[in-house]
Amino acid sequence: MPSDTPPIVLTFGLSDPTGGFGLQADLLTLASMGCHGVSVLTGYTVRDSATTDEVTSLDPDTVATQARMLLEDMPIAAFKIGAATRAEVVSAIAEVVADYDDIPLILAPDFTLDDEHVLSADELRESLADLLVPQTTMLVADHATLLQLAQPDGDAEAPTLDAAISHLLAQGCEYILATETGTHRHVNTLYSEEGQVRQDLWDRGPNRVMGLTDTLGSAIAALLANGQEPAEAAREAQEYLFQATRAAFRPGMGAYLPDRFFWARSNDMDETAEDGADGAAPDAIAEVPPPSAPGEARH
Repeated sequence: MPSDTPPIVLTFGLSDPTGGFGLQADLLTLASMGCHGVSVLTGYTVRDSATTDEVTSLDPDTVATQARMLLEDMPIAAFKIGAATRAEVVSAIAEVVADYDDIPLILAPDFTLDDEHVLSADELRESLADLLVPQTTMLVADHATLLQLAQPDGDAEAPTLDAAISHLLAQGCEYILATETGTHRHVNTLYSEEGQVRQDLWDRGPNRVMGLTDTLGSAIAALLANGQEPAEAAREAQEYLFQATRAAFRPGMGAYLPDRFFWARSNDMDETAEDGADGAAPDAIAEVPPPSAPGEARH
């Protein structure tokens, strides 16, 4: 690949016409982080910034064929996998990425769609846990999603969070970034088989912002594609997400969207960061030194 070609990241996910989550969110984030994003559609949504009316899944063969065409044409530096609505699509993706086990893979599943939009939800979670988690470099998920992945059968007794994380790591996942949203703060903890790697705390804003998981996952994928180590990428991606959500805007009548190009706009972000009333930059409890601010690594 020529030295002037940006790292290429292949993302799998749903299309979101609002640009809030899914492939559109991934592509915006990847571009902001200095990567070229290529995408494989797993399905499409009919929605606005407030509600989802319809989710339609694509044929698994179509998903696999598009991915293989891209992989045979371009040097992919990282994978990012987001939402899918059918176990068969997950199986098709897993079969494709298994042939490229040297490429880092970020898995950021989304189970927030209403049950009526998800086909065989238990089978979907089981396929993710059995087929993709063992191939994953870093799993990005909230506590509820981790519990669902560790015990996809909703009728069975739920494991503890620690047991769920240990189980998923034992399945072959290298790192888990467990996200938790409290009343006033987000608490994100990175785990590996050796235990807790780092923990980052950052203030939660007053507004509901959509697309947080996809933005965080694709930011990590971009940083890995640029050659960063996983723990460093997890920290810097959170800093990027913090800045993007602090600059969030409301384009419609529903949720706010992260401003993924916050750094390109003329504003007083630095002054705002010093104002405790508007939120503070993440506090780190970590064994890994904090990396540079996101913009410094790419501009």
